[in-house]
Amino acid sequence: MKKTLSFAAIHFSIAFTVAYVLTGDIILGSLIAMTEPTVNTGAFYLHEKIWKLSRQARPVIKTASFAVIHFNVAFLVGYLISGDWLVGGALALVEPSINTLAYFFHEKIWQRRHGVKPAPVHLGHHH
Repeated sequence: MKKTLSFAAIHFSIAFTVAYVLTGDIILGSLIAMTEPTVNTGAFYLHEKIWKLSRQARPVIKTASFAVIHFNVAFLVGYLISGDWLVGGALALVEPSINTLAYFFHEKIWQRRHGVKPAPVHLGHHH
């Protein structure tokens, strides 16, 4: 749970900044910033639970799978709160892109601090 909470703090900060810049409205930006990371924090927690079942938790693959979830949540939250497809679309492109990079580095730092070695990457079939 510590890992989820540490990433949530990063996520809330990025979401508020992006939502405020996109809307120019501190209230709307705050609503989006509270809702989108909350939903994604729940998704992140479930994502981590599922990945714990795998012994090959490579940061790049984990990052890509979470990015897909994140883009969808960002669009839906941005659109539903603002009522504007453009805000939803821009939020879905910008906020998850920044958070995906943050997630990757968070994952690398977390693994280093907790002695988790990522699985080796195999780029082909060995015969």
